[in-house]
Amino acid sequence: MRVILLGTAAGGGFPQWNCACALCVSGAPPRTQDCVAVSADGESWYLLNASPDIRAQILATPPLRAGPGPREIPLRGVLLTDAELDHSLGLLLLREAGGLPVWAPEAVLGALSEQFPARSIIDGYGGWEWLPSSEVSIDGLRVSTLPVSDKRPKYARSSTEDGPWVVAYRIEDVETGGVFVYAPCLKSWPDGFDDFTRDADLVLLDGTFHAPDEMSGATAAEVGDGAQLAMGHLPITGSLAKLRPGPRWAYTHLNNTNPVVDPASPEHAAVLDGGASLPLDGTEFKL
Repeated sequence: MRVILLGTAAGGGFPQWNCACALCVSGAPPRTQDCVAVSADGESWYLLNASPDIRAQILATPPLRAGPGPREIPLRGVLLTDAELDHSLGLLLLREAGGLPVWAPEAVLGALSEQFPARSIIDGYGGWEWLPSSEVSIDGLRVSTLPVSDKRPKYARSSTEDGPWVVAYRIEDVETGGVFVYAPCLKSWPDGFDDFTRDADLVLLDGTFHAPDEMSGATAAEVGDGAQLAMGHLPITGSLAKLRPGPRWAYTHLNNTNPVVDPASPEHAAVLDGGASLPLDGTEFKL
């Protein structure tokens, strides 16, 4: 199984276009918005989330580029962890694909149909399928899900759906036995997550924030008390101590306020000392 990190930043990317905080002007390596590509054979590829940066991410990743025929593409489907705009807006940019299956939690499928009508827009371009993430079927890969959060996007606050709104994916290569867990949005360390990650070769974790009060710092935008908590992301300080020997642990979905984006920061060093990595866009793993 090949796993390519197309983007490793939270919504807005790093640096953010509308931010001149100390980190955004620091010259630290840029990151596009979180998205992953996975393949069992290196020929048929599936996206985990579809970021607004998906066009640039595909063009920067040779295995995902069109060819050899003029309209042949290697993309075979998209798996959404949630309905957040930074994870689903890329679907609109994939409209020329001629149709792909999209798997997501039922609540997410409903939100994309009713609150943010991406489904009706994209369906106009033909051939799209909208399927529950509990029924993923991919040749060569075994996929299972774990509900990890009830956090719904702002545009879907009026939705009557109970959820789950956010899931993690466990993807196993049927031939090699390699296991990849993708959990870019964790409200907490949920019940069952230790079992879900057991025997995994690679676990990609929510690294949005380093500390629980990060967005109240002097370099962060004024967002109001409690805003960071409401975003539903377990900070690295709350997850790093839970890592155990065995898997390769890595953090993704890094916010522009997170000091770990600076390789020279003590927070970056602490993550590495804690047994995890902070891979950049374009990093590939083979499991």
